[in-house]
Amino acid sequence: MIYAYVRVSRSHQSVSSQKFEIKNYLTAKGMKADKWIVESVSGTIDASKRKLGRAIAKMNAGDLVVCTEISRLGRNMLMIMSILNDCSQKGIGIRTIKDNFDLCNNINSKIIAFAFALAAEIERNLISQRTKEALADRRAAGVVLGRPAGSYKCKDRVLADRDMIISTRKDGVSLRTIARKYGISAETLRRYLY
Repeated sequence: MIYAYVRVSRSHQSVSSQKFEIKNYLTAKGMKADKWIVESVSGTIDASKRKLGRAIAKMNAGDLVVCTEISRLGRNMLMIMSILNDCSQKGIGIRTIKDNFDLCNNINSKIIAFAFALAAEIERNLISQRTKEALADRRAAGVVLGRPAGSYKCKDRVLADRDMIISTRKDGVSLRTIARKYGISAETLRRYLY
């Protein structure tokens, strides 16, 4: 069986470009994906807790996983090497499109996979470092970071309407519905009221 694997880190990111690349690759090779594994999860989450890990556990020798690049499997070297080792032991092949490698059970594939896994981890660390530096620069420039504090005017409105809100709650209206009318979260409304 051929498994197409697509992963994005955040739910608001699009999977369409990865799907497009995989479909084009498979078509060019005269193949078709039997199953798509699509998930929105950080590459730092252990593979066994992701759809990928559960799928690998069910795969058989001769199955193939196709993904756009090795960093889709994980974001640190040890995790990627662990996934590759699991696949190698079960006789599962992995093909990456952008890296253009057929990662199978031979020494050349293992060396190449190690190099790419190391590069993926270095890239992740550099991104993290740049983000921290940018945030420190913004703090130093006096920019207030984080979520803005709740409005005191909103709190005053909630407290002024407290009796009406409690009565509405007794009628079965949810905190979330009431909170939306004030432009705050249900948890913020709960804090204001109780």
